[in-house]
Amino acid sequence: MNRIYLDNAATTPVSPQVLEKMLPYFTQHFGNASSIYDTGRDARRAVDAARRQAAAAINAKPQEIYFTAGGSESDNWAIKGAAFARRKKGNHIITTAVEHHAVLHTCQWLEEQGFEVTYLPVDEFGRVSAEQVEAAITDKTVLVSVMAANNEIGTLMPIAQIARVAKEHGVLMHTDAVQAMGAIPVDVEDWGVDMLSLSGHKFHGPKGVGVLYIRTGVKLDSLVHGGAQERGRRAGTENLPGIVGIGEAMEIAAKNQPENAKRQAALRDRLISRLLGEIPDVRLNGHPTERLPGNVNISVRYIEGEALLLRLDLVGIAASSGSACTSGSLDPSHVLLAIGLPHEIAHGSLRFSLSDSTTKQEVDAVAEVLPGIVKTLRDMSPIFPEKEV
Repeated sequence: MNRIYLDNAATTPVSPQVLEKMLPYFTQHFGNASSIYDTGRDARRAVDAARRQAAAAINAKPQEIYFTAGGSESDNWAIKGAAFARRKKGNHIITTAVEHHAVLHTCQWLEEQGFEVTYLPVDEFGRVSAEQVEAAITDKTVLVSVMAANNEIGTLMPIAQIARVAKEHGVLMHTDAVQAMGAIPVDVEDWGVDMLSLSGHKFHGPKGVGVLYIRTGVKLDSLVHGGAQERGRRAGTENLPGIVGIGEAMEIAAKNQPENAKRQAALRDRLISRLLGEIPDVRLNGHPTERLPGNVNISVRYIEGEALLLRLDLVGIAASSGSACTSGSLDPSHVLLAIGLPHEIAHGSLRFSLSDSTTKQEVDAVAEVLPGIVKTLRDMSPIFPEKEV
């Protein structure tokens, strides 16, 4: 069976070019980058080169790039680090109701430490406005954290406008850009953010490595203590192969972004058009135009998303229902509830996320098989109206 992988928002395969670049750093050039002898200096040069690649990919300075263990750590460090570093100024944080749990759970933990958090509601498309952020800022606000692109419904946020408002009020701005790298242009100067989180495995880099961009002059408390790595701000022996891999992956993602985005958007629109046109009682979730080029999130009424996933898997198609990080939960997606969907419709969500290797034939295969799956499951559903069978 030829399998079709359309869950690239959950993770992507490491590209051959990235893997080739990484392999020597597992066996030949395996030194500790903190060592002063020749093998260690080789490792240090590799880390420095990857830092330059990462910085160039997002229009930052190399000294503003910090390597982490992934997007969740980057989010935790940015939010906790900024909150505690600025606690004398205030204890108020602003975020949104549709953030990744790495942001939401971190903010909830900070509430237990005495911080106050405003979780801004979103509109029916999952967007929050700069005006909402400005209205929520108080003299105690120390941080705004708004994701660049939603991992579930693909909606893009007006990050540059929000960052401008935050700066006008002397408030730090962080964005979780984990889903954005390689999909849309990521430029820290254009956006005006103070901190930005990335995760390598979302854009054909390795798992277990991420980046936190910290603008020069921004003070953060350290999250990981125990050594002088990452210029004394993040302890732990450097993940040398991972760092080499994410540097290479970021360079490739930034270089190929315009072409890949155009191609994926065309396939995305083709799939959306066919699914909405050929299956009754289906709705598109997320913004119709201001969305990631490779994201298709739909809700199919009268059916559980898990049932759809299992049927798709049987015919060799991999997708997801709700957030991949919480797919084991029986609760519907917090993102879909936040955009106003009732539980019974939110439970029937399905996300297809494309990559640069997705083909027209694969998209058409999904569009051809899904209507039959939906009909079969609806025929079995006790809540499907008989008159529509």
